[in-house]
Amino acid sequence: MKMISLPLTINNEEKEIKVNHVYCIGYAGRNIEKTMEHIVELEKIGVPRPEEIPTLYPVRKNSLNQTEEIEVLGGESSGEAEIVLVFGDSDDDVYITVGSDHTDRSLETIDINQSKQICDKPIAQKAWKLNDVIDHWDDLTLTSQVHIDGEWQDYQRAKINEIIPLDEISSFLKKKNALKKNSVVFSGTVPLLEGFKYGSGFKMAFIDKVRNDEIHAEYAITRLDVEA
Repeated sequence: MKMISLPLTINNEEKEIKVNHVYCIGYAGRNIEKTMEHIVELEKIGVPRPEEIPTLYPVRKNSLNQTEEIEVLGGESSGEAEIVLVFGDSDDDVYITVGSDHTDRSLETIDINQSKQICDKPIAQKAWKLNDVIDHWDDLTLTSQVHIDGEWQDYQRAKINEIIPLDEISSFLKKKNALKKNSVVFSGTVPLLEGFKYGSGFKMAFIDKVRNDEIHAEYAITRLDVEA
């Protein structure tokens, strides 16, 4: 299997990470009751209940997108800011950044796996060393905004203590026989503030108030089925 290269800026240095596998972890909320509320919310729009919680979805590696634009079909696709773990060649070669599990919501009601595959997965160009943030993991914050009718609207904002802890993420990957070496793992998202919204752009950020640092990424959402 041919690997791809993922360029990342880490501590102001450019690094190329070889990637052989990409995964998305779904339904990774730490609070089971809230996770079930989200599942019921999805059921209302026709998304089938998962067979297990959390759930692992393999994703095509060429879906990783750092171009600041994705192309979609239809008007019912949306992003979600996620913790993204990037595993390199060794146990010490592990990084964390922000990405978007952009998903076709209309297709999600038919086949969740297909809905994960059809959209690119935007990912930031900057990352942190995992060891630099692991001691204050639960204090990190994910945020996102959606561009609708000419303005940015808040979409998500919460600390990642809403998501299962890092050791549980690692245990889950091991349980599913997911190879971490040379892998990118979208490891969970925080709740939406007001339900799904669809727009022409998406902003996301990972905020580390302890180290006074942030990772930002933004992308335009271009519909192929709408004339320019």
